[in-house]
Amino acid sequence: MILKGFNDLSAFLETPKNVVIVGHRNPDGDAIGASLALKHYLTKKGHHATVVMPNDYPDFLQWLPGSENTFRFDWQNSQSQKAIQKSEIIFLLDFNTLHRVGSDMQNTLEKYQNDFVMIDHHQQPDDVKFMYSDVNVCSTSQMIYQYIEMNNDLSLIDKDIATCLYTGIMTDTGSFRFRSTTSKTHRIIADLIDKGAQNDRIHNNVYDSNSYNRLLLLGQALSNLQILPEYKTAFITLTDEEKKRFDFQKGDTEGVVNYALSLKGIIFAAIFIEDKEQSIVKISFRSKGTFSVNKFSRNHYNGGGHDNAAGGRSESTMQETVDNFCSLLKDYKTELEVSYEI
Repeated sequence: MILKGFNDLSAFLETPKNVVIVGHRNPDGDAIGASLALKHYLTKKGHHATVVMPNDYPDFLQWLPGSENTFRFDWQNSQSQKAIQKSEIIFLLDFNTLHRVGSDMQNTLEKYQNDFVMIDHHQQPDDVKFMYSDVNVCSTSQMIYQYIEMNNDLSLIDKDIATCLYTGIMTDTGSFRFRSTTSKTHRIIADLIDKGAQNDRIHNNVYDSNSYNRLLLLGQALSNLQILPEYKTAFITLTDEEKKRFDFQKGDTEGVVNYALSLKGIIFAAIFIEDKEQSIVKISFRSKGTFSVNKFSRNHYNGGGHDNAAGGRSESTMQETVDNFCSLLKDYKTELEVSYEI
C-alpha cells in the first residue's frame, strides 16, 4: 500500500474547497460508484464537488444518485473545462495514469496547475502529490469507504453514499466472487446495507435491465466463442458489423468475457471487440489463479489492470489480432497449466 500526503490533504480540506472528481474513460461501475460516493461525502463536508467523466457510461449505471449532475468531458466540454479551471484540487479515481482518460482530457489535466489526489487499486501508478494506492483492495469504491473511515467519518455515510459504494464494489468483484473479495469486503458490504444500500434493488438495476438487442448481441458473442483446450484458453470476437446489427449501446459488452471464463477447464479468457471509429480492437482479459493478465496485457497489448482482470488494445485488424493472440499462447503454456487447480 502507498499512502502519501494524506495528513497534509486532510489539513487542506479543513476549509471548503472547489473539488473536481475524475474517473477513467469508459467508466465502469466502480469508477462511477466511487466518484459519486466521494462527491456526496465531500458535499457533506462543506465542499463544492463536481464529477467530470471523460465520456458517457451505460444506462444501467445512470440511475445512481447524483448521476444526473455529472459532466461528460467529450460533449459537455465547456462545463467540464470551467469546473476544472475553478477547482482547487482534483481527485483521480480508479485509474493509475493520465492516459486512461483519453487524449483530449489528458491534455487538459496535464496543464492543470494545482494538485492531484489519486485513489486507485491498479498496479504501477503515476506519481502525484497525494496518493492512496493499494493493489490488494478489490475496488476503488472499497478504498473510498476506507478513506472515509480514515477520516473518522463513517457516520456520514447515508443511503446515497452506501448505494454508490455497494454498486462499485459489487460490479468490480463480479458480485463478490473474485479472489480480491476479502472478509473485510463483506464486513464493509454489511455496513453499507445497514446504512441503506438495498442490495436486491441495486442488483436488479445493474444486472436485470437488459434490452432485447443486448441479449441478442450476447447470443452472437457466444456463437463466436472459440476454445483452445491445449492452452486452457477461450476467446470471443465481436465485429463492428455485428455490433451495429444489434444496435450496440455503451455497456452492452460489459461482463461478456466472463462467460468464456466460466467454461470448465478454462484458465484464460479474452474478448476482442472491433471499434472502427477508433481503428482499434478493444480487448478484455480475465484469468483464474496465478496467471497474470496484467503482465500479459502490458507485454503485448499496451494495457494493464489487475492480475486476474485487465484490458488492452490492438491497432491491427481483428483477424491479425486474433492470430497474434493465438501465436503467443505457446509461450505461456506452462504458466497456464500450473495457474489453477481445476
